[in-house]
Amino acid sequence: MTGPKAAVEWLASVAPDPEACRWEWERSPRGVALLPAGKAWDVLILSAELGYPTLDVLTRVLDQPGPVLVDFGDARMGFFVPAGTAARWLGTGVRTAGVGTWIVVPYPGRSTGGVRWLVAPDGSGTLTDPALLELAMHEAAAGLAGEGDRRG
Repeated sequence: MTGPKAAVEWLASVAPDPEACRWEWERSPRGVALLPAGKAWDVLILSAELGYPTLDVLTRVLDQPGPVLVDFGDARMGFFVPAGTAARWLGTGVRTAGVGTWIVVPYPGRSTGGVRWLVAPDGSGTLTDPALLELAMHEAAAGLAGEGDRRG
């Protein structure tokens, strides 16, 4: 089962109180809930400068990357990856959210004032493979460096 309803259930399943989570999404004017990372997924947080080209690379090689959030003013992007990735991540310039951290998550398919889905979850549990994400980041960074060389 996939779609917005399945996505809501998948995301809410990690909440300490899934019913309260659903209530926040449905009735709160903000339309967001705080969800713990490290249970079903971790989040790797990139600057939007690197994140957008990375997502472009991923969408060229994958039919469906995992969920991706973008925050206030499109400054940072969060790529949902398998739980445990944050504890093992060694790359520089990437913030991680794993066990012990919480993520502001909007209702799937809805925009809020500060956080929105670029790639909404579909409820299937699809996450981005961290090795593939790292390769996409390298390709995106090389592209950005090449653009800088051409401008300079």
